[in-house]
Amino acid sequence: MDMAVNGNKPHVVCIPFPLQSHVKAMLKLAKLLHHEGFHITFVNTEYSHKRLLKARGPNSLDGLPDFRFETIPDGLPPSDVDALQHIPSLAESLPRNALAPFLSLVSKLNNDSASTPGVPPVTCIVSDGFMSFSVTAGAELGIPVVVFFTMSACGFMGFYQFRNLLEKGLTPLKDASYVTNGYLDTVIDWIPGMKDIRLKDLPNYIRTTEPNDASYDFCMKEVERSSTASAIILHTFDALEHDLLDALTSIFPSVYSIGPLQFLLNELLKKDNSESIGYNMWKEESECLKWLDSKEPRSVIYVNFGSIAPLTPEQVEELGWGLVNSHHNFLWIIRPDLVMGDESDSAFLPPELAAEIEERGLIVAWCPQEDVLNHWSIGGFVTHCGWNSTIESLSAEVPMICLPFFADQQTNCRYICTEWEVGMEIGGDVKRDEVEKLVRELMGGEKGKKMKSKAVEWKILAEKATGSDGSSTLNLNMLVKRVLDLMEG
Repeated sequence: MDMAVNGNKPHVVCIPFPLQSHVKAMLKLAKLLHHEGFHITFVNTEYSHKRLLKARGPNSLDGLPDFRFETIPDGLPPSDVDALQHIPSLAESLPRNALAPFLSLVSKLNNDSASTPGVPPVTCIVSDGFMSFSVTAGAELGIPVVVFFTMSACGFMGFYQFRNLLEKGLTPLKDASYVTNGYLDTVIDWIPGMKDIRLKDLPNYIRTTEPNDASYDFCMKEVERSSTASAIILHTFDALEHDLLDALTSIFPSVYSIGPLQFLLNELLKKDNSESIGYNMWKEESECLKWLDSKEPRSVIYVNFGSIAPLTPEQVEELGWGLVNSHHNFLWIIRPDLVMGDESDSAFLPPELAAEIEERGLIVAWCPQEDVLNHWSIGGFVTHCGWNSTIESLSAEVPMICLPFFADQQTNCRYICTEWEVGMEIGGDVKRDEVEKLVRELMGGEKGKKMKSKAVEWKILAEKATGSDGSSTLNLNMLVKRVLDLMEG
């Protein structure tokens, strides 16, 4: 395919929502587009940019001549680069404050292209679905916008129903008792492509009791606004969510399921310098891989609740004793900000639990997750069900124990356990006896064996989807053609 447009490469501006998981997925998509011949400008918030530089080194975002990094402010007061940003504050600030600096940046890029050889004018914006100000920017500048929802089709459909749930009076909840009185077990039978879905399986913002809950309104409006873009990309693959993707395709004109992104990248990056551009906002502790090397095949439980989920000290203690009492080895990621109200990695652990953990476990602050999940010693994954973690676990044929916290994690959990049959959920409060029981079942029980077998099947289907004639490969090719068509007309 001839990628030159008026003598220039097509130039895509990629802008992720400033959270670790969103930045990681957008960077992977940007690398794929770069390999397809696009000039890339990747736009982080100033805070995210600093986090990445601190984690990966001062030259890690120097980029390449045709893969450059830029920044815009997020509109929030300056914060400690080691501190976790407050998501509700971001959700309030970005829609109000990011449009003007983003417009200014894209205009500057276009002005620079007139005087700088090798920098073509911006021809398309690829935006995170929760950065819908980019749709406004595209309309003002006459530049087409494609939105990327870094989530499953089931998660996206859940968010897309927020307006309907509101209009049908299903949310907000009448009062806090509705969280525990069985109301959330109500089955919703009218969502296209979803069967036997309960209210509790939808993104957790529906559990609000506030008529104008800020998080609910943000998600509802962002998804609705972004859905008016020229095309929608979802990080999934057809075989995994066929019914939902069919339903979404009947609602929106252009939906592209492209995933798992890492499988698409694996072959390409053997010959692409953009591999040197890393993803993590925490410094990875790779010594954990050496520790895993010393363990037996499929003998280790990997425990990681992602980049933002918080736990109480009580939850951490119950989880710790459950892991210890299972008598299986475990690698446990405890971010500095994981435990509510505690700033240290493991000082909150009771001394007797810390001593037991030393016998069987290793605690580190962060790790190269995909390397860990694909290590031969890993037999299971205790996860928050964030979508990156979910699709990475499926790609590594690792079954899961699920402890969802917020956003689309409840929806992913439902599909992991019920539709895809590769997981079991920790119900309600975290109790050590249940954790121990689930770990033992996962690692050696009959259900664990069935889940492992099912995980192997999903990995095979993921590999097929990203093969030379697979659905995700074809969708990527169609997306490239769509972007080029948008640029020309």
